[in-house]
Amino acid sequence: MPLAHVSGGLPADDRRAVFDGRMPAAPGDLRVEGHGIEPVPESNRYGGAGRLFTVWFAPNLTMTGVFTGTIGISLGLDFTTALVAVVLGTVLGAVPTAYLGTWGSRTGAGQLPLARLAFGRAVVLPGVLQWMSSVAWDALIGLFGGDALARLCGWPFWLGVLVMMVGQGALGALGYEAIHRLQTVMTFVLAAAFALIALRMPAGFHLAATGGAQGADRAGAFVLTSTIALSLTLSWAPYASDFSRYLPRTTSPVRMFWCTLLGLVVSFLAVQTLGLWGASVLTDQTAAGVETLLGGGAPGAFGLLAVALAALCSNAMNDYSGSLALQTVGVRIARPVAAALAAGLGFPLVLWMHAADTTARFQNVLLFVGYWIPGFVAIVVVDWRARRGAVTDLAAATARPRSPWPPLLAFAGAFAAAVPFMDTGVYVGPVARALHGADVSYYVAFLVALLLYAPLRLREEGGRA
Repeated sequence: MPLAHVSGGLPADDRRAVFDGRMPAAPGDLRVEGHGIEPVPESNRYGGAGRLFTVWFAPNLTMTGVFTGTIGISLGLDFTTALVAVVLGTVLGAVPTAYLGTWGSRTGAGQLPLARLAFGRAVVLPGVLQWMSSVAWDALIGLFGGDALARLCGWPFWLGVLVMMVGQGALGALGYEAIHRLQTVMTFVLAAAFALIALRMPAGFHLAATGGAQGADRAGAFVLTSTIALSLTLSWAPYASDFSRYLPRTTSPVRMFWCTLLGLVVSFLAVQTLGLWGASVLTDQTAAGVETLLGGGAPGAFGLLAVALAALCSNAMNDYSGSLALQTVGVRIARPVAAALAAGLGFPLVLWMHAADTTARFQNVLLFVGYWIPGFVAIVVVDWRARRGAVTDLAAATARPRSPWPPLLAFAGAFAAAVPFMDTGVYVGPVARALHGADVSYYVAFLVALLLYAPLRLREEGGRA
């Protein structure tokens, strides 16, 4: 689909103003990035694969990950069993995210713009879902960051959240290079902060050898814990190539894959293990738990500041990718403005989550925002493999007419097939109920999308031959 189509037939100069603005020129260029969904030309590429470790490490050192770790214990698992579930889910979700991230240097394009290859005009559906997901993630992470900032400064909760949203919106507006540079610095700052929290943990906590869940309930809790962990790392999949699109085409895809995988896995395992370890105090009010653990004073203030900064780092990426998704669906709005808009819409959602049972609402939003992703991943991977990754001219490739029905049928079919397997506080499918709460919907959605789309894609290719 040519860019003229997604932009509603705008004149060339107007399209350029909206989708093809100023690009960073080198590491440290922190001026506002106006560049939107147009592929980054090879002449504007810079940087190395090593940047992908820090850009995927720092944003995951958040209290959202810590809180997710506590869920395994709250479901009745012992520490060791819950940890195995977390490791399994984290790695399974990180692998496709790391693979998709290698496409950025090959094409110079973000993940949702690249999805036009597979979806054609139907990219509007995953594009809208991705944009909504970015707003939801703003709320999930901003909940803890805003709380920490409010406690640190002695503000009411709503003011802490408001300041947090303004900061992350500004960072998302600055764009690619500002985010990369901040994540490099925050990798060291946040690693030190969470190490300090971990060092304070052993004195007050004892790990339970056994949990309350037994038999089939224990197996169900194990699967649900693993799926929740998987949802965290897989949630980055629709963002993956957004943060590698400025890397030169010659960048090693193997190095890109491993730098991304390690950044995701190491960071998520660190914070989720911390959550498992301190589940008795790190419950709904995790910022208060951190302050208690560190004993107030300078260490407590440092811990709260770290929680707030971690939320800022992560949500800036949500807003950045959300801005590209909004442009992909055809909304004619400058990328920096779109990033600020996502941050603004996250504010009322944070207040809603904070108004009642945080645990239930947190788990519901966390699972719901990711149920569409496995089908999306299967479809774009099948299409990419059918092209053998040989996409040298994205404009020409997307201009080739294609039916929107094969990806739409596979996408909708995958979601429909997954519904009976879902387990949230809002809805528990009959299969999940029979499996004692085990949620295998992510795996079902991926396999169904794969089985539906692969033959349709091959048939389409054969019809053109």
